[in-house]
Amino acid sequence: MDLAVGARIRLLRKIRGLSQQALADAAGVTFQQIQKYERGANRVSASMLSRIAATLKTPISELFGEVSPASGAIDEVAVLLAQPGALELLHAFAELPRGQARAALVDFIRSLAAERRDWATTQAGEAGLTPVRSTP
Repeated sequence: MDLAVGARIRLLRKIRGLSQQALADAAGVTFQQIQKYERGANRVSASMLSRIAATLKTPISELFGEVSPASGAIDEVAVLLAQPGALELLHAFAELPRGQARAALVDFIRSLAAERRDWATTQAGEAGLTPVRSTP
């Protein structure tokens, strides 16, 4: 849950165009603390969640997430979009015309991810380890 809350904070902060420093200043903490919240390394207290939500102009429930069968999928998307560069990549992707350009870009990204997985599998095999699959 801490990871999901942190991912939502990061996603909304980026959507609002705030830096970690700007959010930290408004919330009364250091930017390092905001980094820890966003990574899920530190749990966000209720009072801090309230300050962050107010700064991001969003209801606390949006940061916390609703408890429903769909919330797991929503949390997964929030975690993916909170990855550095993901939101910028999505904005650029949305500007491409539908069709071959988008399909080519998706194929290219998939091939990069496959190469990375293949390399990780090779490295793990050489070290006698079982590879751990991560989200591409």
